[in-house]
Amino acid sequence: MKLDFVKLHGLGNDFVFVDDMAGQIELTAEQVAFLCDRHFGIGADGVILVRQSPRPECAGYMHYINSDGTLAEMCGNGVRCFTKFLVDHGYVSASDGSYVADTLRGPLPIGFKVDDAGKMTFATVDMDEPILVPAEVPTTFEATGTAPNGAGFASGELEFEGWSFAFTTVSMGNPHAVTFLDDIEALPDAFFLGDEKSLETFDLNRIGAYFESHEVFPAKCNIEFVVKTTDGLAMRVYERGCGETLACGTGTCATVVAGVLTGHCGRVTDVTLRGGLLHIEWKDNNHVMMTGPAVQSFVGSVEL
Repeated sequence: MKLDFVKLHGLGNDFVFVDDMAGQIELTAEQVAFLCDRHFGIGADGVILVRQSPRPECAGYMHYINSDGTLAEMCGNGVRCFTKFLVDHGYVSASDGSYVADTLRGPLPIGFKVDDAGKMTFATVDMDEPILVPAEVPTTFEATGTAPNGAGFASGELEFEGWSFAFTTVSMGNPHAVTFLDDIEALPDAFFLGDEKSLETFDLNRIGAYFESHEVFPAKCNIEFVVKTTDGLAMRVYERGCGETLACGTGTCATVVAGVLTGHCGRVTDVTLRGGLLHIEWKDNNHVMMTGPAVQSFVGSVEL
């Protein structure tokens, strides 16, 4: 099978996009893994099939598959790239400035900006309300605090090689566990690659992989490691079913929600990721707004 594709990324979180508006494409887990393989395939963090939505108010449905072949409920960087695909390919008019995207989580209103050529550059996504109920994240942690809207949120401590990490759990349609490294110098030397102790040298792939599959997360979990900066927050993420990615939109939203709940940041915060910066606002109506770019890398075709 010959497959035409477009490679897009949001702050380095990259995806293989396939136009499936005709609803005729089904990919196996092995095919997805091949497409995402950075040595033998195209290379990506996931594959997104662009499909028609059964909802009349939505311009399209984002069918997102992780690089390991598992289906993902939501992807913040992915939905910005989804917006760029729809606008740049004429499924959404560049002059509209906004539309509604359909996702596995549900419809999401999105505003966007375009350049002089009518190509999308930035999008602001209404990521809906954070889900804090422990069973709905899901996590077996119990509710230990109260959010500004009165909802209880779950947190707890998990041990790795004798060190205890404090996690706050949030779902943005997919599960996240956020830990703030408030005293990074106090962490064991073995947790870092090299002599310097910093978020950049933190051994995320080893430690994140352990927590991703911890028994307190029955559906596995995206794991965020965060430090405060003079400009807001800095975060690295180990994505469920993917490993470390250069950015994670839902993870950034979850990080700011967790930061507000634990007193680490305000409701309007810039978060620096390895791939760049996202602007997050947790509004008084309990919706989380995410603003960031989307970029096309290249187009091509591949034989499957």
